[in-house]
Amino acid sequence: MNIEIFQFKVEPANVALNEETIEKWFSNYVTSETDVVVLPEMWNNGYALPQLKELSDTQLSRSYEFISKLAIQYQVDVIAGSVSNAMKEKVYNTAFAVSKKGHLISSYDKIHLVPMLNEPDFLNPGNAVPEPFHLSNGIKATQIICYDLRFPELLRYPARKDAEIAFYVAQWPQVRLNHWLALLKARAIENDMYIIGCNGCGEDGQTKYAGHSVVINPNGEVVAELGNKPDHITCDIEISEVAKQREAIPVFKNLRPHLYK
Repeated sequence: MNIEIFQFKVEPANVALNEETIEKWFSNYVTSETDVVVLPEMWNNGYALPQLKELSDTQLSRSYEFISKLAIQYQVDVIAGSVSNAMKEKVYNTAFAVSKKGHLISSYDKIHLVPMLNEPDFLNPGNAVPEPFHLSNGIKATQIICYDLRFPELLRYPARKDAEIAFYVAQWPQVRLNHWLALLKARAIENDMYIIGCNGCGEDGQTKYAGHSVVINPNGEVVAELGNKPDHITCDIEISEVAKQREAIPVFKNLRPHLYK
């Protein structure tokens, strides 16, 4: 499976410019070989938190229409990062994914909000865990947002439901880059699965973002990694490695959940 990861600087409060960047990168980097394109967290308005009540999308209307057109045009599945999204007068950080036919195949709202970035003052937490879903090629995947990476319980559920790949989309800060890489590797190792991390980069006047988007195989080894500048990853992964790893280290067969507290 061929994966294309876009790591770019999200411009705060400038959805038109961010859409222009995404369109340009699709044109430059997506080919007939590409199966999946991955975008970072909050790509529509970034962390312009005080302005989100006025600027957020409404029930994914603009974001979904924009992404679905690209998915159909380029015939790729899109792990569409996440966007600021208003529902019933509340603003959420909503992740979603679209198939190459333009269908919405996944969505969930970020569950754990980041106190260090004052997210709880401007966003509402989601109340449902990320579910597994099927990509167009039949591979079962899941998608998780940024700070939710710190809560391993969230991935354990879709992994136990046979998800083979997890896409983590983020605006992870430079000051905690070592946490980003260590936690992504841990999620791969403990769940015997591929982990794809797509992070933003650059600065927004308050935070410097770490970049270092990465592909990690089921053995916890880094297959591809970027630095902290705008860039992209084109990477082929062999999904059969998941089954081999789960056979070699059968953590799910050995679970004893009735003992866990």
